[in-house]
Amino acid sequence: MKKVTIDQMTIGEGAPKVIIPIVAPDEAGVIEKAKEAHELGADFIEWRIDFFKDVLTPGAIAKSSKKVKEAAQLPLLITFRSEREGGELALDDAGYFDLYQDILDNGTLDLLDVELYMPADNVESLIQLAHDKGVKVIMCNHDFDKTPAKDDIVERLTQMEEKGADIAKIAVMPNSSEDVLTLLNATYERYQQADIPLITMSMGQLGMISRLSGEVFGSSATFGAAGQGSAPGQAPVGQLQSILGLLSLNK
Repeated sequence: MKKVTIDQMTIGEGAPKVIIPIVAPDEAGVIEKAKEAHELGADFIEWRIDFFKDVLTPGAIAKSSKKVKEAAQLPLLITFRSEREGGELALDDAGYFDLYQDILDNGTLDLLDVELYMPADNVESLIQLAHDKGVKVIMCNHDFDKTPAKDDIVERLTQMEEKGADIAKIAVMPNSSEDVLTLLNATYERYQQADIPLITMSMGQLGMISRLSGEVFGSSATFGAAGQGSAPGQAPVGQLQSILGLLSLNK
């Protein structure tokens, strides 16, 4: 499997990297949380800009991203999560791509979250622009209702790699313990063939084990909550780091 290195952090090597999501509604809050993430020892941060009150103000995210990156002193992932995949704000496809283009042209970031089922031609152009700017792409898919069949999960992760993503991510909702095993089995199966790192998770309390055991099954990063999380089942970052240490295979 290929690794993705940003600054001193390598995704796809060693224990899963810890990502702290930031969901504050204003610049001061985002900067405060970025500094806190650094103090807590996160590997990188995700700024969920769909929570940001000025996200649709032209140039606002690009301008603030410089301050957020400086405050965190960590790699920065920027994410606009669409409403259909669990995000906070409705935005049409044209608005989504215009927003991301402005961020790439004028902002400061290391990684960009791109959803798998956005229009293919636009996704292709966006990935090319990101790569031209030296930005890595995490392509993702979320199902907040159910866990798809194992072959379906594997196929979605495969599509992400084929579309040019640097990292493939999927999050699904379990309705039984068997669903959690389905996600873990799919992760392990794809991990054997993938040329890019994977980030996978089964959400909620039932799926929390998947957020902790990534090193065993092939998931290269996990999300830890510092205050308000961005999805169900995110463990407090301090506890998460302790458990990842206990489960580490590099002892």
